[in-house]
Amino acid sequence: MDCCVVTALWCLIPLYLLIRLALFIFSDADFTLLWASLFGHAPENKLKGQVVWVTGASSGIGEELAYQLAKCGSRLILSARREDELSRVKNHCLECSDLQTDDILVLPLDLLERSSHEEKAKAVIQHFGHIDVLINNGGRSQRSLATETSIDVCEALMELNFLGTVSITKQVLAHMMQQGRGSIVTVSSVTGIMGVPLASSYAASKHALQLSDRPNIFISMVCPGPVKSQIVQHVFTEELNKPPPNPGDQDYKMPASRCARLMLIGMVNGVNEMWISRQPFLLLCYLWQYTPTFGWFIMNTLGMRRIQNFKAGLDADSSYFTKPKTS
Repeated sequence: MDCCVVTALWCLIPLYLLIRLALFIFSDADFTLLWASLFGHAPENKLKGQVVWVTGASSGIGEELAYQLAKCGSRLILSARREDELSRVKNHCLECSDLQTDDILVLPLDLLERSSHEEKAKAVIQHFGHIDVLINNGGRSQRSLATETSIDVCEALMELNFLGTVSITKQVLAHMMQQGRGSIVTVSSVTGIMGVPLASSYAASKHALQLSDRPNIFISMVCPGPVKSQIVQHVFTEELNKPPPNPGDQDYKMPASRCARLMLIGMVNGVNEMWISRQPFLLLCYLWQYTPTFGWFIMNTLGMRRIQNFKAGLDADSSYFTKPKTS
């Protein structure tokens, strides 16, 4: 009898590992986040009536977050530089939810104007009385070689992605500490975990955002891989005022709606760090975390291909799997 049990266990273990491998191959988030998506709380049951401030809400992930939060019944503060785009997002939020006009505050915000952040936070508190959640989603990316990138671009990325985010967070954190509760969710990137060619300064600005919990304040870091959005149309290049190259086909990237959904699931289930990406970028995160030497090898191999294709005028992300143009 004991032999039969042992034999059965030895047969089940490979089957279990095979199932886990199959799930991982087709997954688009880390195991903790996937578990929460299957067995955890639904955002709709946790976010109704919550006051949520979303920066970078005029497009991409921030825009999708606004729509999904509105459907959950959250009261919203929508911030970005472009007020007309924020008004468009607000109107769509009202159309797709039961929220009223006063439930959504359009608050133009420039992360670079740090002297205005205290006033902006006070305006939010005056309108809603408190802030439950801050989602730091504002920022810009980069597409340029480190050897060709001016120091002005490096400085601009740190000023915007890091210092701007820290500044607005400090204003909200002080309020949350006073009220004794709150959540701060910051959108970093998989490049904040591992260095990526053509985005060295961007990677530094995202890695600098890694935070830790405070008593009664929930802190969560979101590390998305390539997401289909307008971010590639506004990236920094080697010079501050040089326009980016044609982004090319973006269909292979994760939809912003899926990324936003996973973010909200992680947020309401207390996931402190979320890896959100399609394969093979998700696999690279695990390799970098648990087998760093092998991760370096893979990244160096793919990085050289990425640089070659970038110089040939191909998309910086999809070019991982595209042969360089030949003359």
